[in-house]
Amino acid sequence: MPHAPPLGALLRQYAAGSALTCDPVDQGLLNRGYRLRTTRGRYFLKHHFDPETADPVAIARQHRATQRLADLGVPVAPPLTGTDGRTVAVIGGHAYALHPWIDGRHQHGGQLTGEQCARLGALLGVVHASLEQVMPVEGRTRANPASDPVDTFALIDRLLARVRHHRPLDTFDELARHRLLERRALLERHADRRPPQGGSVGWVHGDFHPFNLLYRDGEPAAIVDWDRLGVHPRAEEAVRAAVIFFVRPVGALDLAKVRAYARAYRRTAGATPCELTAAVHRVWWERLNDFWMLRWHYERGDTRADPQFPAASALAVWWTRQYDAVREAFAG
Repeated sequence: MPHAPPLGALLRQYAAGSALTCDPVDQGLLNRGYRLRTTRGRYFLKHHFDPETADPVAIARQHRATQRLADLGVPVAPPLTGTDGRTVAVIGGHAYALHPWIDGRHQHGGQLTGEQCARLGALLGVVHASLEQVMPVEGRTRANPASDPVDTFALIDRLLARVRHHRPLDTFDELARHRLLERRALLERHADRRPPQGGSVGWVHGDFHPFNLLYRDGEPAAIVDWDRLGVHPRAEEAVRAAVIFFVRPVGALDLAKVRAYARAYRRTAGATPCELTAAVHRVWWERLNDFWMLRWHYERGDTRADPQFPAASALAVWWTRQYDAVREAFAG
């Protein structure tokens, strides 16, 4: 098994019995997970591998947050506490956490009914409102400035050079080149629409998307992977999550489902239509300037996000053409 975790030491630290099976869970992009069955039960073992999110202090803060959310009735899966009273096990310089195994499956927006879309929006609103209760008030300033198109033009040129020199040229390279040239033209046309500095911020999950939400019997069973927990614009997380859940393979949004989701989110989070309108504009601009999938592919040699690229790259173009309709769906 690649990257096998130190099961003996970990299970002793958690008094979780002896390992019977341990199988990798391959859906995470940042960290490593394992479906673990022991003589005492079933667990999810998480190896906090990504350097940006592997600080044990930050992980422990996430764990405290999920436990407090669980106490409020939010569907989460708090970690187990080890025999030393800690929820983070550091072995060989690597951080691990053991969680109860949650039976469930992931569902994207195309699999959700209109009523389920509304419940999804309400759930994220509850998450934001609950985090407001359980997390300390800090950093309530303003969001980071929006991307500067001058920097984006330079990045596009660097990526185009990577595409030109890639051998053998394949269909991904052809699509990447097309989208990069297309995006440059869009940015040149809309450079004067760079949004102002963002509004107030609050605690958010940070990575709310279909692979971080488990459903059981049609209802959310657990929100997982809180590695990006932090202080950011809440309305922008709501918009960002929706465009991941409700993007179709052709790169268009299901606006009817977006509308049901957004109305429920606004109600439970106490967000105003104006906040959602501003968030729509900032996330649209973010998408126009964002090339993380291509950077992973060409600069890191990491192709795990490649299957998402066709729809995600088409979305920026469709969204620009349907800007008013998208804004109305979120704020109407």
